[in-house]
Amino acid sequence: MPRSNRPRGRQGRVPDDDDEENGLGRLLAGWRRTETRRGIVWNVQPVSAVQAQKSYVCPGCGKDVAPGVAHVVTWRADGVMGDAADIAARRHWHAHCWKIS
Repeated sequence: MPRSNRPRGRQGRVPDDDDEENGLGRLLAGWRRTETRRGIVWNVQPVSAVQAQKSYVCPGCGKDVAPGVAHVVTWRADGVMGDAADIAARRHWHAHCWKIS
């Protein structure tokens, strides 16, 4: 019988809290930064070309941010309606458009 190269040690494994804290999500969240533009504090999260899976309309130029194009996602860090409303109002910008806004 031929040998199977399928890994068997991780089947049914339940992730620990340490896995979530040290996982890819934490690594990617570490790139988020805050910037102040026109007196408003913004959270800015870069999105790599590999992560960009959907098409969005850039509010800076009005053109599409196509899938596979690196860009940034921004949302207010100091909104008065709360974090949930700020995240719901996030926008995807071309990196260049965000820099010149």
